Amino acid sequence: MRVLVIDGQGGGLGRQLTAALAAGCPDIELTAVGTNSIAASFMLKAGAHRAATGENAVVVNCRRADIIVGPIGIVIADSLLGEITPAMAAAVCQSSAARVLIPINHCDNIVVGVPDQPIGQLVTAAVEKVKELIR
Repeated sequence: MRVLVIDGQGGGLGRQLTAALAAGCPDIELTAVGTNSIAASFMLKAGAHRAATGENAVVVNCRRADIIVGPIGIVIADSLLGEITPAMAAAVCQSSAARVLIPINHCDNIVVGVPDQPIGQLVTAAVEKVKELIR
C-alpha cells in the first residue's frame, strides 16, 4: 500500500502525520512530499521512506499513491500561503487514490460543521482512517 503525505509551510502537521503513520502502519510504503524543502526534510526525519519537494513531485507521486494524506488545503489552489499551485491541487483531486484530509482552518479556508480539535487528535483520527482503508 502506497501512502503519500503532502504538507507545506513549516511541515509540522506532515511531520506528525508521517511519524504516526510510520509507527502505526509499518507495512506501508510511506512517501512524503513537501511544498518546500523544510517540510520535506521534517517528514523524512519523521520516518518517511523517501521524500521530495515541489510541484512536479506532488504531480508524479499522486499518480502512484493508493492513499493521500494531508491538510485540506492540498486540494485548494493557492492555499497554504500560496504554496499549493493549481497543478498540485488538480493532481491531488484527480488522483485515483483515497484522500484523507485534515480539516485545518487556516489561510482563509474555513471548514464549517467540524469542531476545532487539537492537531494531535486530528492526526490520530487520520491514522485510524488510513488503517481502516488499508484493511
